Amino acid sequence: MKFGGTSVGTPQRMKEVSELITPAAGEQNFVVLSAMSGTTNSLVEISDYLYKKNPEGANTIINKLEHKYMQHVEALYSTDEYKQKTRDFLRDEFNYLRSFTKIMFTSFEEKVILAQGEIISTNMVTNYLQECGKKAVLLNALDIVRTDKNAEPDFNYIREKTEEQLKRNPDYDIYLTQGFICRNAYGEIDNLLRGGSDYTACLIGAALHSDEIQIWTDIDGMHNNDPRIVEHTEPVRQLYFEEAAELAYFGAKILHPTCIQPAKFAGVPVRLLNTMDPSAPGTIINNEMQHGTIKAVAAKDNIVCIQIQSSRMLLAHGFLRKVFEIFEIYKTSIDMVCTSEVGVSLTIDNTSHLADIINELKKYGTVMVEENMCIICVVGDLNSSNIGFEAKACLAMEQIPVRMISYGGSNYNISFLVESDYKKQTLQALQQSLFHN
Repeated sequence: MKFGGTSVGTPQRMKEVSELITPAAGEQNFVVLSAMSGTTNSLVEISDYLYKKNPEGANTIINKLEHKYMQHVEALYSTDEYKQKTRDFLRDEFNYLRSFTKIMFTSFEEKVILAQGEIISTNMVTNYLQECGKKAVLLNALDIVRTDKNAEPDFNYIREKTEEQLKRNPDYDIYLTQGFICRNAYGEIDNLLRGGSDYTACLIGAALHSDEIQIWTDIDGMHNNDPRIVEHTEPVRQLYFEEAAELAYFGAKILHPTCIQPAKFAGVPVRLLNTMDPSAPGTIINNEMQHGTIKAVAAKDNIVCIQIQSSRMLLAHGFLRKVFEIFEIYKTSIDMVCTSEVGVSLTIDNTSHLADIINELKKYGTVMVEENMCIICVVGDLNSSNIGFEAKACLAMEQIPVRMISYGGSNYNISFLVESDYKKQTLQALQQSLFHN
């Protein structure tokens, strides 16, 4: 079970989460927690002051954060024993943060500071569970989760260390650990970046071959469209792993596309649940494909379209290789690709090396760039044998100028590139055509 920052954002929410993670008789729960909401931002601000060699600014933020947490102690615990135990822990933590104001500050120290948010939240919740008489134990994620030399999770190490920790602590009902933080291949404190705490939960859930991995957020599962833009959206009750990955990649913010991969390979279902409404069924993501259905629509913003036209491309083998190598050199991934005999159009969402990429592409043809674009992705069973499914999606676009269409790259999506100004109109038209017609 994974709970994000808002789920443990106040003492009251911590108490509610503690009820949710209490297992039924004979069961055990492994719980991954994020830092309390707002804490990581404060730790980033502290680091920023330390990079700028301003220890006074850093200490001001540290003092504010310490005061906030000390107030939480009074609201969370009812016994003097656990109030004192947690105060002592917090004093040590904030004195540790102050120690960074007196040393040389680098990116290594920044990662150590950023790790403290999860360390504080997990200690506080574990203390509360123990005060309530529950059999709970805190395991340090820095002893379990490690990345390899390519900064990818070292799954065999994670599985081995998780099993080792459980054998050392066999008689508990609730095991807690920190999300997001880990060690790298050199033993230094680091973090998982993509997917953060969700990634931790899926890695450990897959390593344990859990019955289910639960990602608890403040929304009732994954919706069939963006509820901030489109009215009357509905939660999608079941998704195939590939469908969920497509939706996550193309804009569904509830889940990071890479984090469900460990669960997919281990065959462990992932359920998205709502801490505000724990009885709601949420969304289950598993290896079952529901045939003949379109599940959802997602949008990805801040897209740039690059078109390369060249009469030399005609019958010229190696042209596409040269084009793609440029994006590889600048570590820029491509979302959509369309080709013709005299050109290729493609889209990117990372513009940090855009000027260099355009400069290199001009060696091979005329380059045109369109910014402020948006990819709209329709996800479901879009196998070519489902005659008319792609036509249904295209028909919804009849009043919208479409720049590119991508279909056939997978059996699970059809994507449209439109100007950002048409995003709302496109999402609403697809909602009406696909789900309300």
